Amino acid sequence: MSDRPNGLTYAQAGVDIDAGAALVERIKPLAKSTRRPGAEASLGGFGALFDLKAAGYDDPLLVTTTDGVGTKLKVAIETGIHDTVGIDLVAMCVNDLLAQGAEPLMFLDYYATGKLDVEAAAAVVAGIAEGCRQAGCALVGGETAEMPGMYADGDYDMAGFCVGAVDRDKVIPKMTDQKVGDILIGLGSSGPHSNGYSLVRRIVERSGLAWGAPAPFEAGKSLAEALLAPTRIYVKNVLPHLKAGRIKGLAHITGGGLIENPPRAIADGLVANFDWNAWALPPVFAWLQEVGGVSDHELRRTFNCGVGLMLIVDPHDLPEVLEGLVRADEDAFVIGELAAA
Repeated sequence: MSDRPNGLTYAQAGVDIDAGAALVERIKPLAKSTRRPGAEASLGGFGALFDLKAAGYDDPLLVTTTDGVGTKLKVAIETGIHDTVGIDLVAMCVNDLLAQGAEPLMFLDYYATGKLDVEAAAAVVAGIAEGCRQAGCALVGGETAEMPGMYADGDYDMAGFCVGAVDRDKVIPKMTDQKVGDILIGLGSSGPHSNGYSLVRRIVERSGLAWGAPAPFEAGKSLAEALLAPTRIYVKNVLPHLKAGRIKGLAHITGGGLIENPPRAIADGLVANFDWNAWALPPVFAWLQEVGGVSDHELRRTFNCGVGLMLIVDPHDLPEVLEGLVRADEDAFVIGELAAA
C-alpha cells in the first residue's frame, strides 16, 4: 500500500493514539499497586484472568455490578479537581456488591472524552486505583475512548464495572430469616456521595456562591472541595460481618435515598421503621435543604441524609456488629428496626 500525499490521519480527525499510549504507561504502576490474591493486575492484554481458588473460595457465586458517577462529574470538570471522582466510581460499584454479601475482586473502568487530556485522565485513574486499594480489589483493565464531536471540550464521562464473589451459603439478603424487631444499623456517609448532583448543582446556582467560595457548612474547604468529598467505601469494615453470617440484609443508599433503597433488602410483609431523630442531619444536607427549600420527603428520597449503608441484624448480633464497626473507626449507629408492613 503506497503513501498518499494528501491522505488524512487519525490525528487530523481528532484522535491522538500517542496520547492514549502515554496514558497507558502512566497508569500501569497504578494498576500494579492494586494487586491482590487471584489477580496480577497487569495491563495490556485483551482480557483479565482471576483465580478464585487463590482468593480462597470453594463454592463461590460470581456477582457483577456496574455504575457511574453522574453529574458530580460536572463539578470536577468545571473546577479541575479530578483526583477524587475515581474513588466515587469504584465506591458506587463495590458498595453495591456488599448488598449481595459479595467481596469485590476485580474492577474495570471505561473513560470517554472528546480530546484526551492525559493529566486529567491520569488523575481520574489515580482515584480509581485508590478506590480499588480501599476496597481490596484489583484494577485489571479498562478502556479509554477518544471521540471527537461526542463531547464538548474538557468534558468526559466514565463507567465502572466490578466482579465479586460470595460463597453460596453467605448470599444476602436472607429474606426468610428477617423478622419484626430486627435492628437497622446506619453507617455514616461523607456527604451526598454520588447521587442527587443535578439538584445539588441547581441549589448551588440558587445560592449565588462560586465553586471556589468557602463552604458554608464545612470550615477550611471550598464549596467544590466539600461537595466533591468521595463516596465512602465500606468493604473492609463490613466484609468480616458478612462472612461471619451476622448480616441479614444490606442496602446501599444511592439514588432514591432512604425511601427507595431499603425496601430492596427487606422481605415482603416487613418495612423499615426509621427513628429519624436517632442521628443528626449532617450540615451539608441541612444547607442544601435550607437553600433549596427542599422538603423532608424530597430530601430523604434524593439523598442519603448521612446514612451511606444500612445493615439489618438480629438483636442478638447487634452488640458484636455495632461494637466491631465502631472499633474499626466506622461511624455506626442504630437508626430503627423492622416492623410489620
